[in-house]
Amino acid sequence: MLDLARLRALHAVSVHGSVAGAAAALGYTPSAVSQQISKLERETRTTLLERRGRGVALTEEARHLADTAQELLAIVERAETTLEERRGQPSGLLTVAAFASAARGLLPGVLADLARRHPALDVRLTEVDPHLSVDLVARGVTDLAVAHDWDIAPLPAPEGVEQAVIGDDPCDLVVPAGHPFTTRDAIRRTDLGGQRWVCQPPGRVCHDWLTRTLRTAGLEPDIAHVAEENHTIVALVAAGLGVAVVPRLGTGALPAGAVAVPLEPGPVRRLYALWRTGAARRPAITEAVRTLQEHWTG
Repeated sequence: MLDLARLRALHAVSVHGSVAGAAAALGYTPSAVSQQISKLERETRTTLLERRGRGVALTEEARHLADTAQELLAIVERAETTLEERRGQPSGLLTVAAFASAARGLLPGVLADLARRHPALDVRLTEVDPHLSVDLVARGVTDLAVAHDWDIAPLPAPEGVEQAVIGDDPCDLVVPAGHPFTTRDAIRRTDLGGQRWVCQPPGRVCHDWLTRTLRTAGLEPDIAHVAEENHTIVALVAAGLGVAVVPRLGTGALPAGAVAVPLEPGPVRRLYALWRTGAARRPAITEAVRTLQEHWTG
């Protein structure tokens, strides 16, 4: 009889591509995940992981077993959903993936509220990039995701994944104090030529929005500095090193040297909660989504 926890560990490694990534998603240590895989190898008398440089790769047998594990985990999820629904109260483990500024600016209050109102519910948060979180939900690695999109980069919801709007997060054009834009009532997108930009790395939704928007206006962006965190981006702007489009959620008050100016039309990113269709009736999902919407202040 194959152990479900060990199959879950193998499935997580297949999704995240590494033992460390699987450990972070499952809330284990890398050593614990490695031990689970080793035990599964002994049970199946099959080599499942092969060393590749500093990392590991799944063998062909492991990939087949991981696909089967995904099917079994979906069956278990349906059974757990039915039991929780019959009890009528949110309970059990609920894993949540959220992008950085939501994890900082929205989730702390939501998680604290859920813990206070539903002590039988164990919510675990992992910070991930929004374009990754949707796939984690679809694959059954994460129960619930908080993700976002922009007006010209809609968030895809694959088959079997449902979503609900949490709210709209306005974004500001942030410039150094003394910048010529600070004396104007409004800045149009066509006015943005000739600026040096501070932006997130390529592949991030914010970066893609900026490059598409400027190119649509006939402008080629000059991205001078790249940073992961909005706080770092704002600090670079405050030092006079460029301008940036920064969402308000999770950013907080701007430091001295940085000024928000109105950009028309104003960029807005929309936040969503996403979950698998098979878990839609689960009280933990419905209560978590309701609490996210309740805590949203926009």
